[in-house]
Amino acid sequence: RFLIKGGLAGAAVYVAYDQGLLGSGTEGAAALKKAQETLPPAIQEWTNYLGWEVRAAQLPPTPKFDFSVSNYWNKGVHSVMSALSVAPTRACEYTVEGWKYMKDLVK
Repeated sequence: RFLIKGGLAGAAVYVAYDQGLLGSGTEGAAALKKAQETLPPAIQEWTNYLGWEVRAAQLPPTPKFDFSVSNYWNKGVHSVMSALSVAPTRACEYTVEGWKYMKDLVK
């Protein structure tokens, strides 16, 4: 079980890397555009293969994303780095508060 899960996780990371999702923001945006262009024909091909009657009018339109992937990625990186830079100070503050709480309990 562990090997199967590890293999699936590794394959998922490899596919994400291969498609450019782990690269820069422009590579991620290009991968998203490629997926938007590829997905409707693939769905149509599978429905034809399975024998389902699906007309193009029945398929919902692909969602239009009107945001910059790179801006959100950069914002997330800044948030994580900010939290990591404050972590030692917060850990010291929480430790001091914990010791005060313990001293008050002992009294």
